[in-house]
Amino acid sequence: MKENGVDPSTLEAVVGRGGLVHPVKGGTFNVNEKMLKDLKDPSIWGRIHASNLGAFIADSISKQFKIPAYIVDPVTVDEFDDIARISGIPQIERKSLLHALNIRYTARKVADELKRDFSKSNMIAVHMGGGISVAAIKNGLMVDVNNALLGMGPFSPQRAGALPIGDLIDLAYSGKFTKKELTDLLSKKAGLIAYLGTDNGQEIQEKIMEGNEKYKKYFDAMLYQVCKEIGACASVLKGKVDAIFLTGGLAYGKYVVDYIKESVAYIAPIYVYPGENEMEALTQGAVRVLKGIDQENVY
Repeated sequence: MKENGVDPSTLEAVVGRGGLVHPVKGGTFNVNEKMLKDLKDPSIWGRIHASNLGAFIADSISKQFKIPAYIVDPVTVDEFDDIARISGIPQIERKSLLHALNIRYTARKVADELKRDFSKSNMIAVHMGGGISVAAIKNGLMVDVNNALLGMGPFSPQRAGALPIGDLIDLAYSGKFTKKELTDLLSKKAGLIAYLGTDNGQEIQEKIMEGNEKYKKYFDAMLYQVCKEIGACASVLKGKVDAIFLTGGLAYGKYVVDYIKESVAYIAPIYVYPGENEMEALTQGAVRVLKGIDQENVY
């Protein structure tokens, strides 16, 4: 910071990336001891993720400079309608796990562009990166979404998405995988990287433009499933959709945007905000609290 002409003593707040905390409503949360304790506990979500470090880094800087420490819209934001939690068997409840930070921030941008109150807006969010989140936003709340890590919805550059249950059971009991190996396969080595040996969307689209039919087949299959999920979210919103927006790294690709527009533009106008935008989203989450626009949430 000093090398770039910023005096750290002038900081008014510090914001860390939100990790796998207990489910929370969307917003900006103060970092406290309860949060730090939960982020060390792998039993809450059955795994640990690098994003869990964000709150600890923020807490360290906060104590050094005696300023507030926050996280904003962690991946565990849960605003589900109760009906969306029902899976089909009592032993399993559908959970909200998504790219909440970028989705909520981009949704606010779209609401501004529409000149609508965010809390009265209905949208379908499509975040496309290594994982894919397709969320139904009703009156500013993310009331349903596919599980973007290990769950439902489209396969992605790295993840398997929804799978035929019977075949998945056979795979699990084939003796070829431990639980960890199968989890890694489905969450890190599936999707496009399994079919094509690469998860680089730009490289794949260049191959398609060169006429490579294999690359086109599997890339189109992923986009086909994304569009199906958008249609499902439209039904959640009963067809009352103000906008669909595309974000994440894959939204840079004209091929991706054109495919989705051709399939679902009849539902609502489509807006494109490519990239992650997460550093900006973290900053603005803190700024809204410092300015008194939003209330600070206590974890």
